[in-house]
Amino acid sequence: MQLPDPFKQNVIGAFPDGRAWLESLPVLLGECQARWKILVGPPFDLSFNYVAPGITEAGRAIVIKLGVPNPELISEIQALRFYAGQGAVRLLDADEEKGMLLMERITPGDALTSVLNDEDATRIAAQTMRKLWQPLPRDSAFPTVEKCADGLKRLRKRFDNGTGPFPAQLVDMAERLFADLFSSTSAPPVLLHGDLHHSNILLTQTEWIAIDPKGVAGEPAYEVGPLLENPTPRLCTDLSVQRSRLDILADELDLDRDRVLAYGVAHAVLSAWWSYEDSGGGWESACACGEALARLMSR
Repeated sequence: MQLPDPFKQNVIGAFPDGRAWLESLPVLLGECQARWKILVGPPFDLSFNYVAPGITEAGRAIVIKLGVPNPELISEIQALRFYAGQGAVRLLDADEEKGMLLMERITPGDALTSVLNDEDATRIAAQTMRKLWQPLPRDSAFPTVEKCADGLKRLRKRFDNGTGPFPAQLVDMAERLFADLFSSTSAPPVLLHGDLHHSNILLTQTEWIAIDPKGVAGEPAYEVGPLLENPTPRLCTDLSVQRSRLDILADELDLDRDRVLAYGVAHAVLSAWWSYEDSGGGWESACACGEALARLMSR
C-alpha cells in the first residue's frame, strides 16, 4: 500500500505498536472487504486512522475506518453505538478488538467549513450539540472531562514542572480554570462529542450531523472548546468573532457565558499540549487562540 509519509509518521509517533499495525493494514483492509462484503476505494486524506469510502454488494455507500486499537477508538465506537444515528453518523458494525468501523456514508458530506458566515456556522454547531447531548448510559465507562484535563499534568511532568514552549501564565490560568470549573459545576454530566469542530460536522440531505466523536462524559459547556479553536487561526484569534461566538453559544445552548469562555481558554491550552504530545508541533494555533480568549476574560 502506498501510504502518505505524514500518516505513517503520525501512527508510529502516536502508538507504540504503530509500525506493526501499518504492516498489518493490507490484511485488515482485506478482512473488512470480505467480512462486510464491500468494495473499498482510495482513502480520504489521512491523519491517524485509515478512512476510505466504499460500497456494499447491495449498492449502499459506506465508509470504513481502521485504527490502532486503543481506548480513544473504542470510546468512539461506543459513542456511535449510543448515539444510534441521532445527531451523528450511523455506525453499521464495528470490531473494537481489531479497531475496525463500518459506517454509513454522508452525502453530500460538505463540512461546516463550507458555511462562510461564522455566525451561521456557530448556530449550526450549537444545534448539532443539542442533538448529541444525552444523559450518560448506565454504568458509563466513557472518559471524563476531568481525565482529559489531566493532560496538563503530563505537560508539567514533561518539562520538570515547567511549561516548556508554552506561556507559563497561560498554562497557570488553564490549570486554575479547570480546577475552579470542576469544583463548581452543578450541571449533570452528559455524553459529549469531545472534538466537535467545523471539520467534524457534515451536511446530509436533510441535516447537519457529527462524525469522529471521542465520547467524553462531562458538563455541556466543555463541548465548545474545539469549536472556538477552529477553523482558521485568523478567526480563532479575532476577538470580535469570538465575542459573537460566545454570545451565540450561550444563548442557543442556554449556558453561562463565563463558563463557556473559561472552558474555551482551558481547552485551548490542553489542545495545544495534545498536539505537542502527539507530534511535537502544530500546537501554536491553539495556544494563540487560548491567549486571545484569555484577553476576553479581562474585559
